[in-house]
Amino acid sequence: MERRNAWGEERVYFHDDSGRVRRLTAAWTSAVAPDPFASVSAGRSHFRVDDLLHLVALIVRQSAAQGSAGASSRQRKVSRE
Repeated sequence: MERRNAWGEERVYFHDDSGRVRRLTAAWTSAVAPDPFASVSAGRSHFRVDDLLHLVALIVRQSAAQGSAGASSRQRKVSRE
């Protein structure tokens, strides 16, 4: 088995039972290291990173839309107790 970068992604090359050279995307095999997030979370995370980033973008857009509708009327005072 051999790993190479081809067409912008890691690929695994191997010989099948008939001796022909085959290739697969390395991510489809156990040849790549496991995703660090998946290893640390051990299946406990309820959200994927991409979903959380999408949520952040939605919140930022919503905040910007509300902010342009009258930010000066919603200024908060910060107390230093």
